[in-house]
Amino acid sequence: MKQHLKTVLSLTVICAVVSVLLALTNDITAPIIEKQQNEATNAALAVVLPGGEDFEQLDISAYELPATITQAYSEKNGGYVFQMTTTGYSSGFVVMCGIDAQGKVTGATCIASSETLGVETTYGASLTDATLETIDGVDTVAGATKTTQAYRNAVKDALNAVVILGGGSVDLRDEAQILADNLSAALPAGEGKFTSVFITEELDSVSAVYRADNGAGYVFVSGESFVATDAQGVVTSEAAEDVKTLIAAQAQKLLSVTQTEIDISGYADMPSQVQKAYKTSTGNYVFELRAAGFGINGDEWYNPSGEYIYLRVSATAAGKIIACETVSQKETDGIGSACADPDFYTQFHGKDETNYREIDAISGATITTNGYKTAVSKVFEAIKLLKGDA
Repeated sequence: MKQHLKTVLSLTVICAVVSVLLALTNDITAPIIEKQQNEATNAALAVVLPGGEDFEQLDISAYELPATITQAYSEKNGGYVFQMTTTGYSSGFVVMCGIDAQGKVTGATCIASSETLGVETTYGASLTDATLETIDGVDTVAGATKTTQAYRNAVKDALNAVVILGGGSVDLRDEAQILADNLSAALPAGEGKFTSVFITEELDSVSAVYRADNGAGYVFVSGESFVATDAQGVVTSEAAEDVKTLIAAQAQKLLSVTQTEIDISGYADMPSQVQKAYKTSTGNYVFELRAAGFGINGDEWYNPSGEYIYLRVSATAAGKIIACETVSQKETDGIGSACADPDFYTQFHGKDETNYREIDAISGATITTNGYKTAVSKVFEAIKLLKGDA
C-alpha cells in the first residue's frame, strides 16, 4: 500500500513538473509562432498591397459590406486588402485585392477558381490602378466575359467596401434587385412581380419588355428609362411627350401581333432541332428548338442528363434574330447550366447567318456551347425552307 502511494505521489509530482515546463515552453514559443504566422500573412497580403505594413484583420460582421467579401485587413498606411468569393461560370471563384489610401487598386489576384480558360491568372493585372470611377471601363476578355466580369465586379465590391469602412454609403443592390426596384417604381400596380416578355417584333429604342404577373400592364425599358403602360398599351408613366409617343407605338406593335403555328410535318428537310414553328401577323418567325448539348453528347464521367436544351428564337423573314431565350435545360450544374443565363443567350440578339457564331463561349462547356449554336443555326435553314428559298 505504501509503495502504491509512493508511485501515485511520484506521478503526480512528475505531471505537475511537466505541466509547469509546458506552460513555460508555451510562454516562450507562442509569441515566436504568432510572429511567424503574422509575417507569413503580411507577406501574402503585401503581394496585392506592396509596401503594406502591420496588417490587422477586421471584424467584417460589424459592417454592412458587399456579400462577396469574406475577409478584410487594414494596414497602418491607410490601405486595405480584401478577399472576395464570387461566381463566374462556376462557383468558388476567390479573388484577393489590395487598395491604397487613395482608393486605387494596387493589385489583384485569383487564389482559387474552377474556371477553365486560365484568364483569371492574369486578368488582375488589368485592374491595377482602377478606382470606383474607372473600374467599369476595364474591358472584359472575349471568350471569357462571364469570368472576367465576375472578377471585375468582385474588385469593384472591394472598392465599395473602402467607402463603407470610411463611413460613406454605397448602393449594394445587385442588378436583379435594381431591375426589380425600377420595375416596381414604374408600375406600382404590378405589386413587384414581373415576367420578361419574349419579343417577336423589332421594337424601336426598346431593349426589354416586362409584363406584370397580375395583368396590371407592361414596363418598357428604353435606354435607362422604365416606362409603364396599362394592359391596353396606354402609357401611364410620367415622361416627355416624345417618349410617350415612342413607347405607345411600340406597345401597340407588340400587343397587336398574333402568331399562327406552321405545320412543319410537310417539310421533309426540316432540321430535327426544330420542334415547332410559328409565323407572326407581321411576317416574322418564331421557333421552338432543342439543342443537343452535354446532356446528349457528353460522356459518362460527368453524368450527362440525357436531356436536350430547349430554346426559343424569333427572327425576321430576312433571317435576323430578334430574340433568343433558353426555356429549359439540364446541363451540368455550375458549368453548362450557364446556357440558361441571359448573359449567354442574349448574345444572339441581332445576329444573322453571317455572325451568329461570334459569341462568348461558356467556359468549360464547349459541348453545350456548340450544341446551342448548332440549334440556332437551324433557324436560318428553317426560314429558307418555309419561304421556299432552300
